[in-house]
Amino acid sequence: MTHTPSPAPALATDLAPTGTLRASINLGNPVLAQGTPEAPSGITVDLAREIGARLGLPVELLCFDAARKSFEAMADGRADLCFLAVDPARETEVAFTAPYVVIEGVYAVPRDSGLTTVEDVDAPGVRIGVKQGSAYDLFLSRSLAHATVVRGAEGVDTFRGEGLEVGAGIRQPMTSYAQEHPEVRLIEGRFMEIRQAVGTTAGRAPETVAFLRSTVEELKANGFVTDSLRRAGQDTGLLAPPAA
Repeated sequence: MTHTPSPAPALATDLAPTGTLRASINLGNPVLAQGTPEAPSGITVDLAREIGARLGLPVELLCFDAARKSFEAMADGRADLCFLAVDPARETEVAFTAPYVVIEGVYAVPRDSGLTTVEDVDAPGVRIGVKQGSAYDLFLSRSLAHATVVRGAEGVDTFRGEGLEVGAGIRQPMTSYAQEHPEVRLIEGRFMEIRQAVGTTAGRAPETVAFLRSTVEELKANGFVTDSLRRAGQDTGLLAPPAA
């Protein structure tokens, strides 16, 4: 696509003080990124490169296998840009844009489980496998009143490996998993909306954060996000609505 004129150099300096825009990419979320650390692709990679191009900056992609590690790279100053779900636990460290896509969190259970609704899951004795540090780990840890969160490298692997009552995850990979494992089914409905946004460290200049927010809104409106999702084989219906 045609890039807009480069913003003021001060924005580039503030966002990327090393002279290279370092973007943390979470390959653990197959909706947002695909490929390998050597050759990543997907909506987050496209967004990072577009933001870099608008600032006239080279882009370095730092790839991780979990959102928790991507967040830590931002918090430690190893990355300038991240692509994470908006969550109160992260907003103390990260200044977020509005979401560019919205993903659903869903539950998987054994096919013969008596749990049939999202509400059924929050009950004494119910253990839920989650990916440690994921958006749904943070949400469930904060919101469950009775069920217990069990953390692991992958929520569905923890669910199966430890014989838990429930596994939690993102709808798209969880749907594929259930299709490949007929002994597992998904509970209808979602337990949360996962609002995926662009973020930078909270200490950046207000003008820098405003630039990221306006850029994301433009890329949602002009078809960039939709086209990127389509090229990656993802559901274009994930596109987030315009910011309020």
